Amino acid sequence: MSARYFNIFAAWAILAVLPHAAQAQSAPEPARAMSLTPAELFRFADEARDAGDYDTAEAAYRALAGNPDAELRTEARFRLALMLADQKQDYEAAAVLFREILDEKPDAVRVRVELARMQASLGNFESARRELRAAQAAGLPPQVEQLVSFYAAALAARKRVGGSVQLAIAPDSNINRATQSETLETIIGDFDLSEDAQATSGIGLALRGQGYYRLPVGERTDILLRANGSARFYGRDEFNDYIASLQLGPQFTMGGQRLSLAALVSHRWFGNEAYNLAYGVSGNWQKPLSETTRLTLDATAILSEDKQNELRDSTRYSLAVGVDKAFSARLGGGLRVSGNRDDARDPGYATTSGGVDGYLFREVGETTVVLSAGYDHLEADKRLFLYPRRRVDDRFELGLSGTFRSFRIGSFAPLATIRYENNSSTIDIYDYQRIAVELGVTAAF
Repeated sequence: MSARYFNIFAAWAILAVLPHAAQAQSAPEPARAMSLTPAELFRFADEARDAGDYDTAEAAYRALAGNPDAELRTEARFRLALMLADQKQDYEAAAVLFREILDEKPDAVRVRVELARMQASLGNFESARRELRAAQAAGLPPQVEQLVSFYAAALAARKRVGGSVQLAIAPDSNINRATQSETLETIIGDFDLSEDAQATSGIGLALRGQGYYRLPVGERTDILLRANGSARFYGRDEFNDYIASLQLGPQFTMGGQRLSLAALVSHRWFGNEAYNLAYGVSGNWQKPLSETTRLTLDATAILSEDKQNELRDSTRYSLAVGVDKAFSARLGGGLRVSGNRDDARDPGYATTSGGVDGYLFREVGETTVVLSAGYDHLEADKRLFLYPRRRVDDRFELGLSGTFRSFRIGSFAPLATIRYENNSSTIDIYDYQRIAVELGVTAAF
């Protein structure tokens, strides 16, 4: 679009919102409107914003945001985003605009800092901290360092209520994580497995949601209530999978560190029947190691009641340590090492396991790509009487996902994920392979 046609478009945008335009007795002066420069339009938008006429200001800023000049377009989006955030408290719309700028200018540090502020205002504190690490990795000019420190500290002033929902279509080659073998080897011979006990493919609907309520009880202490749920629906009810959980406990903020403690309870249903009830305690500690690196420590102790087989009732302990790092404004990743002990009533079901998981993310234009990989090794204490060998598993998992903001609708963008899982086991019934795909939507920022 040439500058001349842009000026014509901008002038008509202004005339459409000016209150006196409809009352004018004579036609406006075309020559004067067409000579309006971007600088004059910026001045007009700023004056409307300062006067509290936000609709007029937004119309003018959005007209400027269509300018073919990248610098003018960026400045218009930035001023509009700040107005939406600070004057209208429309944090989602502001976050979308900041992300649009970063898609074109990934090293715009001030913009990334403002996006972190929007994420925090929306209650997305992990995303806010990730954006601040990315800003630090890009290198901060002196005039921005103080702003980053202020926003990092302001994350302690957290949003009271929040939540999110994700919906996706979920094709899966093995919805029940079952063996492909038609028989099961035992000490008394091979048993034929029913179709329900073998790998079954299907196309389902995946639904996830989470919500929280935060009650401040001190300058650095909150009581946090969290609810999480997930469900996978398939055409056959016997494979539907539902999980619901609640957590309640204090959260302490100490400088850049954060400690969360919680009592928790969760219930799982599989095939529309109660599968497992678990309750216990958890702890999470986060500490910045540098401006671009964070250390995380997680620990849990859970009592698990198996509703299908009481011999699998157990006490579970887990410990994990992870490191997340921003390598640049558009590249980051993390590594997590974990250990688990499942002390079941029957030693044949009691297991000890350990694993390592990692991820890398990269922003490429208007797309965020995430690559993840993991390995877990599990061993049972003893051999179950029916099986000829003690259970030993090696599980590998590989995932790739992409968020495509170029196809954004409102504040949502398409999300596509593909995951491959392979569990090699000495017991046939635990030996399986799986390829799962999810096609859904997520926040565009």
